[in-house]
Amino acid sequence: MKGRVDSAADAAETDVLFHHSVPAVFGRDFAREVRSRLDAALPSVERIETATTAAESDAAIGDADVVLTVRPIGDALSDGAAPDWVQTLNSGVDSYDLDALADRGVAVTNAAGVAANPIAEQVLGYLLVFGRRIHEGIRRQERDGTWRRYSAGELGGKTLGIVGVGAIGSRVAELAAAFDMEVIGTKRTPETAPDVVDEAYPPAGLPEVLSRSNYVVLACPLVETTRGLIGAEELMSMRSDAVLVNVARGEVVEEAALETALQQNRIRGAALDVFEEEPLPPESPLWDLPNAVITPHMAGTTPKYADRIGELFAENYRRYLAGDLSDLRNRIV
Repeated sequence: MKGRVDSAADAAETDVLFHHSVPAVFGRDFAREVRSRLDAALPSVERIETATTAAESDAAIGDADVVLTVRPIGDALSDGAAPDWVQTLNSGVDSYDLDALADRGVAVTNAAGVAANPIAEQVLGYLLVFGRRIHEGIRRQERDGTWRRYSAGELGGKTLGIVGVGAIGSRVAELAAAFDMEVIGTKRTPETAPDVVDEAYPPAGLPEVLSRSNYVVLACPLVETTRGLIGAEELMSMRSDAVLVNVARGEVVEEAALETALQQNRIRGAALDVFEEEPLPPESPLWDLPNAVITPHMAGTTPKYADRIGELFAENYRRYLAGDLSDLRNRIV
C-alpha cells in the first residue's frame, strides 16, 4: 500500500480517482459539479482523474491514493495495490466487502447525512398523503373528475415510530415534531438520540415501537440483524390503522408478507421507496394496491446533492492530507 500523505505540500502527488460509477450512476454533469466543488475548495488538488468506463477505472485504481465511488471496488484491486481511502457516495454500504477492505488497511467513509433532508421531506410527504388522504383525491381526479368531498385526519397527536434514529431518522423526527407528533424510535445507542425524540429504545424495543405507532418509518441500515426485520409477525403486531414507510432498503421488509398485510388490510397502508428487487417488477401486486404508494428509489434526490457530497469530500480530503485517517468524517472502516 502506498504511504499516507503527511502534509499539504504532498497534495500534488496524490491521485484522486473518480470511479466510472460516479458519472455512470449520477451523470457526467454531476461528476463535473463535484469536481468543480473540489477545485474551488481545494485548489492544491491537481491530479483528479475521472474514469468513464470500467476499463479506465480498473487501469487507474492501482495507482490511486483516494477513490470516490458509488460501487464496490474490491474485485478490481490487485494483490499489491490498494487506495488509502475510499469515499462512497452511498449512505448504505451493504454491497461493499468492508471486512476485505479493512484487512487491506483501506479507510472507508460513506455519505450518511448528505441526503437526510430530502429523504425526511419525502417521508413527511408520505405521512401527509395518508393523513390527509391526498392519494384519494388524486385517484378521484384521474378516475372520473367528480366533485365529491371526503374526510381526512391530522398528523398532530399521532405517534410516529422511527426504526433507526440516525441522520435520516433524526431529521424525520424534527419535521414530525413540528407537526406536534409524538416521536418514538429505536437506536443502537438510545442514550444518544436527539432531544426531539420523546422516547428512544434499543433495537430490542422494536415490538413496543410497532405496537404504539400510527406511522412506522424504516430508516435503518441493511445489515444481517435488519435483513427481514419486518415480517408477518411484526406486521401483525402493528396497529390496524398504521402506515409503514420504508426509505431504508427493500430487504429490511419481507415483501411477500407486506403484500399480504396490505391485501388483507391488516395495516392501513404503506409508502415504499425501496424494494427487494429494483426496478420493481411489473407483475408485483404492489403496483395495483390502492393502499400502497410507490416511488422509484428517489427519496434522496436533490439538486443540492453534488454540492453536499463535494463539501463532505473536501472536508475529508483536508483531514486526509493532515495524515490522520481516524479523523475522517463518516468513517465506517
